[in-house]
Amino acid sequence: MQEADDFFAESEALAGLVNELPDLSITTQFKSWRIVDVLGHLAIWNEAASLTYRDPSAFATFIENMMANFQSGGTLRDYEARLLTNLTDDEIRDRWWASAVDTYQCYADVDPKHRVAWGGPAMSVRSCISARLMETWAHAQAIYDVVGRVRVDTDRLRHIVMLGLNTIGFNFSVHGDSPPDIVPTLILEAPSGETWTFGDLDTNECIQGTATEFCQVVTQVRHIADTELAVSGPIATRWMAIAQCFAGPATTPPAPGSRFRIN
Repeated sequence: MQEADDFFAESEALAGLVNELPDLSITTQFKSWRIVDVLGHLAIWNEAASLTYRDPSAFATFIENMMANFQSGGTLRDYEARLLTNLTDDEIRDRWWASAVDTYQCYADVDPKHRVAWGGPAMSVRSCISARLMETWAHAQAIYDVVGRVRVDTDRLRHIVMLGLNTIGFNFSVHGDSPPDIVPTLILEAPSGETWTFGDLDTNECIQGTATEFCQVVTQVRHIADTELAVSGPIATRWMAIAQCFAGPATTPPAPGSRFRIN
């Protein structure tokens, strides 16, 4: 699957950054997580993606244990920390990289339509590995920001654009609104310079700008006000205010000005 190849390429790009960092304990702008917390989170959920394909019963136990943690008042970070107990920062970085390699090898040559369990409804393995790519890219932004690096994106972003587009109905419904009857037109400049056009083309609802900034908004690593996206129409405006291409309950985007690259 191309999605698996692109997930691995995105993981390699992040490895190229974090492998040269002497201090993984730096606090990022994402919920005050440290860099090592970001890597630990990615490691746990890469491992979960491999587990749900290879051993569905073990994955079910993983989810049951997580829910029991929630019911006892624990947080997701508490649960992940338990799974990473007694590991040094460097060992967590190594575990993340091992998880990326293993997940890639697990998904590289499988039927894209095969369905696997996840925290919510079952999904295709194509969707599962696309979600791993999305999370890797999105969480990496916090690391790029805090160390002051400019990320050079690629057209791998197309997968994240499609996730953003495909979750518009979910975005509205999770906020208690009826899903819109139309999908705003997307006119996005890809990193390669190509123009990507999606959505309903015969509507005045439109979002125009770079694919990078669109992906930053739908992954909630930037507030829409901190981008140069041109948004027109009430549906498009509402969507960009609540967009999240990841599963779970409604999550508030970062406040304007709270996520940025540190110079």
